[in-house]
Amino acid sequence: MPKGSIVGNLAKDLGLNARELAGRNLHAVSVTKMQYFSISAENGNLFVNDRIDREGICGKNPLCLVNFEAVIENPLNVFHITVAIQDINDHAPQFLRGNIHLETSELTLPGTRFLLGKAEDPDIGRNSVQNYQLSLNQYFSLEIKDSQDGNKFADLILQKPLDRENEHTVHLILTALDGGEPIKTGTTQIWVNVTDVNDNPPIFSQESYKVSLQEKAPLGSSVLQVAASDNDEGTNAQIRYHFSNVEADGQQKFSLDPVNGTIALVGLLDFEETNEYTMTVAAKDGGGLVTHCKVDISIVDENDNSPEVNLASLFSPIPEDSLSGTLIALINVNDKDTGDNGKVICSIQNNLPFKILSSSNNFYKLMLDRPLDRERTPGYNITITATDQGTPPLSTQKTISLLISDINDNSPTFEKSFYTIYISENNPSGASVFTVKALDPDVDKNSRITYSILHSNIEELPISSYISINSETGALYAQRSFDYEQFREFQLQVKAQDGGSPPLSSNVTVRVFIMDRNDNSPRILSPSQEAKGSSLFEMVPRSAEAGYLVTKVVAVDADSGHNAWLSYHIIQATEPGFFTVGSHTGEIRTARSFVEKDAAKQKLAILVKDNGQPPLSATVTLNLVFAENFQEALPEMKNQSSSPDYQSDLQFYLVLALALMSFLFLLTVILAILMKLRRSGNPKFLQCFAPVPHSNAGAIFPPNFEDGTLPYSYQLCLSSESRKNEFTFLAPNIQIAENVLCSNKSGVPITGDGGNYLNSNLEDSDKDTLLEMFASKTASEQVRYSIPEEMEKGSIVGNLAKDLGLNTGEIENRNLHALALDKKQYFAVNAKNGNLHVNSRIDREEICGGSALCHINFDVMTENPMNIFHVTVIVQDINDNAPQFLNGDIKIEASELSVPGATFLLGKAADPDIGMNSVQNYQLSQNRYFVLEVKEGEDGSKSAELVLNKQLDRESESSFHLTLLALDGGKPAKTGTAKILINVIDVNDNPPVFTQKVYKVSLKENTPKGSSVVQVKATDRDEGSNAHIIYSFSNIDKSDHQKFHLDPQDGAITVMDTLDFEEAEKYSVAVEARDAGGLVTHCSVEIKIVDENDNAPEILLVSSSSSVPEDSTSGTLVALIHVKDRDSGENGNIVCHLLSNLPFQIFSTSNNYYKVLTDGVLDREDTPEYNITITATDQGNPPLSTLKTILVQISDINDNPPAFEKPSYSAYVPENNPSGASIFRVKASDPDLDRNAQILYSIQRSNIEDLPLSSYVSINSETGVIYAQRSFDYEQFREFQLQVKAQDGGSPPLSSNVTVKVFIVDQNDNSPQILYPSNRVEGSALFEMIPRSADADYLVTKVVAVDADSGHNAWLSYHLLQATEPGLFTIGHHTGEIRTSRTFLERDAVKQRVVVLVKDNGHPSLSATVTLNMVFAENFQEALPEMKTQSISPDYQSDLQFYLVLALALISFLFLLTVILAILMKLRRSGNPKFLQCFGPIPHSNNGIIFPPNYEEGTLPYSYQLCLSSESRIQEYAFPTSSVLTAENISSNNKSEALLTASEGNILNCEMDKSDTVSLF
Repeated sequence: MPKGSIVGNLAKDLGLNARELAGRNLHAVSVTKMQYFSISAENGNLFVNDRIDREGICGKNPLCLVNFEAVIENPLNVFHITVAIQDINDHAPQFLRGNIHLETSELTLPGTRFLLGKAEDPDIGRNSVQNYQLSLNQYFSLEIKDSQDGNKFADLILQKPLDRENEHTVHLILTALDGGEPIKTGTTQIWVNVTDVNDNPPIFSQESYKVSLQEKAPLGSSVLQVAASDNDEGTNAQIRYHFSNVEADGQQKFSLDPVNGTIALVGLLDFEETNEYTMTVAAKDGGGLVTHCKVDISIVDENDNSPEVNLASLFSPIPEDSLSGTLIALINVNDKDTGDNGKVICSIQNNLPFKILSSSNNFYKLMLDRPLDRERTPGYNITITATDQGTPPLSTQKTISLLISDINDNSPTFEKSFYTIYISENNPSGASVFTVKALDPDVDKNSRITYSILHSNIEELPISSYISINSETGALYAQRSFDYEQFREFQLQVKAQDGGSPPLSSNVTVRVFIMDRNDNSPRILSPSQEAKGSSLFEMVPRSAEAGYLVTKVVAVDADSGHNAWLSYHIIQATEPGFFTVGSHTGEIRTARSFVEKDAAKQKLAILVKDNGQPPLSATVTLNLVFAENFQEALPEMKNQSSSPDYQSDLQFYLVLALALMSFLFLLTVILAILMKLRRSGNPKFLQCFAPVPHSNAGAIFPPNFEDGTLPYSYQLCLSSESRKNEFTFLAPNIQIAENVLCSNKSGVPITGDGGNYLNSNLEDSDKDTLLEMFASKTASEQVRYSIPEEMEKGSIVGNLAKDLGLNTGEIENRNLHALALDKKQYFAVNAKNGNLHVNSRIDREEICGGSALCHINFDVMTENPMNIFHVTVIVQDINDNAPQFLNGDIKIEASELSVPGATFLLGKAADPDIGMNSVQNYQLSQNRYFVLEVKEGEDGSKSAELVLNKQLDRESESSFHLTLLALDGGKPAKTGTAKILINVIDVNDNPPVFTQKVYKVSLKENTPKGSSVVQVKATDRDEGSNAHIIYSFSNIDKSDHQKFHLDPQDGAITVMDTLDFEEAEKYSVAVEARDAGGLVTHCSVEIKIVDENDNAPEILLVSSSSSVPEDSTSGTLVALIHVKDRDSGENGNIVCHLLSNLPFQIFSTSNNYYKVLTDGVLDREDTPEYNITITATDQGNPPLSTLKTILVQISDINDNPPAFEKPSYSAYVPENNPSGASIFRVKASDPDLDRNAQILYSIQRSNIEDLPLSSYVSINSETGVIYAQRSFDYEQFREFQLQVKAQDGGSPPLSSNVTVKVFIVDQNDNSPQILYPSNRVEGSALFEMIPRSADADYLVTKVVAVDADSGHNAWLSYHLLQATEPGLFTIGHHTGEIRTSRTFLERDAVKQRVVVLVKDNGHPSLSATVTLNMVFAENFQEALPEMKTQSISPDYQSDLQFYLVLALALISFLFLLTVILAILMKLRRSGNPKFLQCFGPIPHSNNGIIFPPNYEEGTLPYSYQLCLSSESRIQEYAFPTSSVLTAENISSNNKSEALLTASEGNILNCEMDKSDTVSLF
């Protein structure tokens, strides 16, 4: 019906009048996507809204209904409307395929049925397909059938046999007609293709093909193309070619293209292997008919074989003293090619001491041409080149390795004329220190070297206690750990001897130098640290400028070279930047001038480090005192640290020292008197003053030491009764140093790696005999013999010695023997009687193949003199091989349509024998279908062909078994047989037959993919490909084809896609079975789908309210829903319910409609919206459910006033706040929405009465932020309160109030104010008097201060900022009370100045200071002078102390003077004094200390004496004038660039008596 057509007046049918329509909102609601009908809102007519196609809506269903709902509101009601759709003939029949192609053999029998399928018509009843019609023809008719569902289909029936030669294609037209009025039709084209029967065999264009081919033809080259034709069509005319009865060798050389008949070369050809190939080619069509032809291929020879070089005899090795003309080798050459290609010439390279000469019969002699030298060339690779005369010529090279045997004519030779070894001291005992290496150009025993140590320059101990050598490797091993300071060098002589006979040897000198290592730490000489715990003081004037030399650190190192280079560093200092130290001199200087803030006492820690790896070091600590004189520095030099009793009784200690010195003075005078009285005797004390015998050995320094500690020579005398150190510096006596180690320079120590040179592995030959010389005469005779093949091993061929004219005595002397040039030696010569006998099996067929003339050539040789003879043995054939077919079983296929006279090639039997012993005849077993025809080839060989004599019948006899016999002409004759199997090929004359015409099966709709549905089965009585059946669907819908898969081989139908009962309840498909010959049979398969509960219910929201007021009553309609289920029966029955406990309920109406209603009180502020989940569950097994969630929003009403977050607020505002800044925020909330929740803020009133509230604070009406309108001051205004109102925007509006208290927070903006003592008068001094007798903790005064701030900012603390005596007073941290911390002492200043700091606790804190002057006095009159004038600095050195020190110095001077006078008197009375001999002449070494002329800045060279006493720590130095000379290296005559240092233990030592000797090192 057209769009807008009226179906009926729905309002009238529902009983509604026209006035109710507008208010009740009658409208149609459809649960489907398509809205086919609509309702007029004006008159209530139901009209067509969209195109209605019955076939699109209901398909083939005869009853077509459209259901929808009409909804009316106020009140809500639902009506279910059903419209029945009637069919009209609006579709014509249509075939699934517009062209139907059929194939059938011309042998198809009449009555054969061909399935055409059916035409589709969407209409139903009479409007569907009712009849079929076929166009007129003479071969086919039409048969119409009814299916079970009432549909009609047509089959094509063959009425008359087909003839492909008359008509190969039949064209028909099929017409389908429906029963409508008018009738509608549909047509399709039918094409019947008649397939051919194979009744024509292939025919070759030639019976025999001949071709010539170069043997070097490349692989893949085309040889020739055979061609055959067939009068049949299709597969029967498709010819395929293949080789028939071809030898295996030929099949490996050639390939035959099965499609185009091209013969190509696939293997390399070799004329020398086979010069001709004969093969048979078969052409077979698709029906199995075969024809043969012959192909002859001749091979043309080319020069493709290089000459072969065989080594007949080789004499190796030969002695290196062999004479010219000595025979080296005998060589034989040959070439497989013929003619000029087989002629060979040999040569060798010209630069070798050899020559090659031609002998006879392709033999060559290699001879020595020049003298040999094995040490220069131990062996030769002689390359012999053999070149043929072909075009192009080919060459072959053969290399002969010739070894030269050695004689012992070379002695071992060391790599160097002498060796120098450098060994670091403290080396591990037993370690390898060096390896000497000697070489001997000889080999084997002549080059095996043995090492030994002959002698050395060490005389004290045997050399074996110092060093040893490995006799095989030459590795030297240290037997002890060397010490550079004790033992510096030695040398030894090493011998190398070979193993020849007689042995040869050579010697070499090895010098060993011990290298110094850094194993001695630096030793600090000055300042001395002998006395533990004593402090070393140096006085520095306060007026010293920058660069002032304070002192000098002197140190030495017992090592030498770089290890003795010393450097000085400051590692610790009281003032790090105050002093510097010379890195190389050790001089400590000031870096700047002394300032008042610097401490008078400075402490320095000096590190002395050598240059070794790793470096060693020593440290010394110096105490420096800044003072202008000794009296000023003396208090700082005291070791006692300051304490509260700093002012000790100095006078007591001075008096004590004076008394002690006086006692010593008196004791000395008494002893001097006693000694004067005794005048004889040997004193038992002060024996350290005895004469000291000094060493005469001068200090020796190597010529290459660099800047470091300069050498000193000194004496040291220690006494157990004295600790006084006395130094006497002597003038150095510097001479020229001489290198006592070696006279040559060595930059880098040489160490051995322990490796061995590669030795020759060649062994010395024990052959002492010379090679025999060959005579140059060569015989040219040739001896011939003739023997039959297969003679037994050892059979005598003839007496070769007799035939060569040799008597019995000459056979052994001349060494008659056969030359072994081939791998197989067929003959051998008896060395005793000269008989030639068979040495190995002789098979003529293996040696010569099919050649008529077979001979074996070899050579024999005689010596003394040398002769070579050529022997030829002719091998005669015997009948030792029977004929043999290439294929023991010959298989032939023949179609049952083959005509009599057809030939089948059988090939020929092979017989390795020749002549009459080869194949002469063939015989065939008795049968009634085939006969044998024997033919003779051009080469005389005979072959057989099988000829069909009678028509074949496969149904009578499908195969034949025949026997073919081949006979040769030998006596007795030998035979060979082959079995012939003839298979008769079937003709396709039987169509397939199904086991059932109709297959029925039920299948569940949820059957998984790949599941088997049913298997159709058809059989065919034919054989082979004609019985091979292929299954396929015939006339099937595209949708059905996507659901199922048919296996074309076994007919199994499987599920390919998901099945849906709701989509299709059953499927009907036609299956076609076709054999390889084109015959077809059909069957029908009906598949019924069983419904399962596989569809969950569907929930559709028909109508819903957008929002529900929160004051709605129970039973208010919220939503209308519709549910459906695509399943049927119980699977489609649905029950709905709501999830969770909600104030809603659901009721079923009719026709699967449900209403959702309110079921309780709603509160939007509690729950502003609801997610109502509806569950629809079907009654299937198992049941399926669907959830649908409906969002229901609750609309708001103004039922809540604004509410503040707190009942009251307190705001804290720091004083001095900026005007206009935000100080607080109030917040109110309203649970209502939109305008009902919009809040406005305002200030109602406050407790401020002086000024209006707006001059203090204001509020933002939207945000509730309170702003300060002025800057508050805590000291003036501390708090106030106000009331804030919050009102919403509802109608009517609701409001609420809250109180806000504002507190002003104090800031630290006031500094402390000192009330007492008052500082009102500027410049006036504040004095407090303190009694001198005041005890500790005496209250002196109290500082009183206040702060205008409050809280933490007003907390005050008191601190002593500055005081004349910091430890004399304390102050109460919180009280401000100043008290004495101890009693007043005499050394304390009378006037004390104290600065007090008063600080508050704010952040940041503020402070104030006050200065107090304290005077210690017992009364005011005593304190008054101190209050008037400034006090002078106290003089800590009183007059009494001065006089005591002066007395102590005087007594000490008298004591020393007395001791000196006593010594002088002793010296006058004795020529050889027994004490204080360190002041006497010193027998120094004549070898002076040596310094290079260009030494850099360092410790100046001094020689000094050191005398230590156990009772004194005073160090005295006497510096004489230094006399420095220039050192020159005598051994090298050049001046050294570096300083020379003495090794440890070689510095001048101070020797003492044996009983009291003390060693410093």
